[in-house]
Amino acid sequence: MYKEHKSGDAIRRTFVFKNFDLAFDFMTDVAEKAKEMNHHPEWFNVYNKVDIVLTTHDAGGLSKRDLELARFINEAACRWGAK
Repeated sequence: MYKEHKSGDAIRRTFVFKNFDLAFDFMTDVAEKAKEMNHHPEWFNVYNKVDIVLTTHDAGGLSKRDLELARFINEAACRWGAK
């Protein structure tokens, strides 16, 4: 579940995978969708964890594009076995 980011104008979620390879495959999947949408997440990866923040800087906060990407990210996380 996404939570409000401390900035108040973004949502954040951390995904945990079984290993680095699965985390990387997930990130690749998300990167391809983000490129297609021309809407890119802020993210940080350490081994099997991926922390993602979504916001639309041009809009000064959340937008429909963030929610669309969040839905895709959730689906991808399920496909790659996130906990």
